[in-house]
Amino acid sequence: MEKNVKLEILQIFKQQVPENAVQYCWDLWHEDPFHFKISHSRKTKLGDFRYRTDQEIQKITINHDLSIYQFLITYIHEVAHHRTFKKYGLKVKPHGIEWKKTFQQLFAPLLSDLVFPKDILLPLKRHMQNPKASSGADFWLSKELRKYDSFQHKAIYLDEIKIGSQFEIKGRQFKKVQPRRTRVLCEEIPSGRRYLISGHAEVKPI
Repeated sequence: MEKNVKLEILQIFKQQVPENAVQYCWDLWHEDPFHFKISHSRKTKLGDFRYRTDQEIQKITINHDLSIYQFLITYIHEVAHHRTFKKYGLKVKPHGIEWKKTFQQLFAPLLSDLVFPKDILLPLKRHMQNPKASSGADFWLSKELRKYDSFQHKAIYLDEIKIGSQFEIKGRQFKKVQPRRTRVLCEEIPSGRRYLISGHAEVKPI
């Protein structure tokens, strides 16, 4: 691997992850290298890994606008995919037991208040006991991670707006009716139909 590529990857980590995680992230890449690219913002995913049998070196991409903590979680998530598919091949489930165990093993050295602030660390430790396919699917972890979103990319979420407020999501308009445990009962405008929507769905207030 060329020296300038190694320095480029190291520089990415210095900019994108907590200081005490920089060396560990670089070591994971150096142990089993892959093409690593910073992507534009994508609404449907924070990062991406796709195993291709026709490529000797695989590729991981991560959105550029994530907080350092979300970037770190996403990076380890995708590295776990890389190592799982390399070890077990295409027949393995993307977020099956093999991936979960790999993710847990890779993440264990980072579960410290030297890396994460305590408000993230507690729900993160719970999350890692049985990791979900996305950190965004974990309500409490997602809620704490949002606090660290940069101002220019600060999202507004359904559980943050008042009851009776109107909002837009994916081009459809709704009114917030009643919160449930992790979902919110909402009424579509103008059909009047009611739906349960995730409380941490990103919305656009009307």
